[in-house]
Amino acid sequence: MNVELRERPQAAATPLSRLAIADCDIHPTRRLLADIHPYLSKRWQEHLQTFGLRYRQPYQNGPAYPKGQPQACRRDAVPPGGGKPGCDLDFMRAQHLDPNNVQLGILNPLSPSGQGFQNTDFSIAFCRAINDWQVAEWTSREKRLRASIVVPYEDGAASAAEIDRCAGDPQLAPHFAQVLLLSRTAEPLGNRRYWPIYEAALRAGLPVGVHAFGYGGSPITAGGWPSYYIEEMVGHAQCSQALLTSMVIEGVFEKFPALRVVLIESGFAWLPSLLWRMDKHWARLRQETPHLRRLPSEYVRDQVWLTTQPMEEPADPAQLRQAIEWIGWDRLLFATDYPHWDFDDPSRVLPLQVAEAQRRAFFLDNARTVYGTH
Repeated sequence: MNVELRERPQAAATPLSRLAIADCDIHPTRRLLADIHPYLSKRWQEHLQTFGLRYRQPYQNGPAYPKGQPQACRRDAVPPGGGKPGCDLDFMRAQHLDPNNVQLGILNPLSPSGQGFQNTDFSIAFCRAINDWQVAEWTSREKRLRASIVVPYEDGAASAAEIDRCAGDPQLAPHFAQVLLLSRTAEPLGNRRYWPIYEAALRAGLPVGVHAFGYGGSPITAGGWPSYYIEEMVGHAQCSQALLTSMVIEGVFEKFPALRVVLIESGFAWLPSLLWRMDKHWARLRQETPHLRRLPSEYVRDQVWLTTQPMEEPADPAQLRQAIEWIGWDRLLFATDYPHWDFDDPSRVLPLQVAEAQRRAFFLDNARTVYGTH
């Protein structure tokens, strides 16, 4: 995994990477929770101060599985002036955007974003505030960054309204690259309660990104709550497999053939075996789903992309090449997960000798195609 794709800098101001990249998973946050107050009405400021944040899950005092560092972040990502990793745009420029030659960065706010709140009205208000905050504090100050429209996904109508607001405002629309959902929802994402979100994304001409994590209220496994953080991390792939299966079999891609979906931070090497299994079973059980007119794998090949982080790392790199070639070099979007501890360094992430066109597609061109930034 130690293959160099860039030269070491000759001076501090010199970009480390000769290859321009798109980073499709950057996590901005606030220095203080109170920083979101200017974007909330007085009612919701008082609600936040009085009741705090309450999610649709059985635990209320932080994550169920403690991480090695606060918010799963790198120690060196704490800004020099203090605050949480990911809260300082100038430091993000100096530590990540400039040295890694990031030409397009997709913001995916997570902690907290307003998604998954138990109080639906508060979730709606907080998501709207986060969207306005992204534009005011990030994308209007840094042209390389694009925001995600954060939506209160358990309310399809409210989510659609927020997408329409952001995409329909000429001042806001240029700042947004996608609609953001999380992978652990109250019901599988193929369920029709979520279809208004897909319809609104299509009206806006935006892809739907589904990021790992979420607050659906159910355990992350079919057998209950696991014991360890490592099980949660491995479980991201399981959750993405479940939601993708649901979207295919429920007919989301058949109903919305122009819909683009990006699966974020759940790896990708699991996709071939899932689609082999889906195709095999659908061939024998297709009478149950007459609304599907194509093999499940055909829908996915046409309408689904995956970010590369966390990159699977088999002992034999040739096996990684086989997985990528089956999925398609045009289906993968490079991501670092900055500023989290499992950050993927673009200089070491791809342990393969590949053609220049494939490398450019992997690091930049695929993202420009999906997000329409050519």
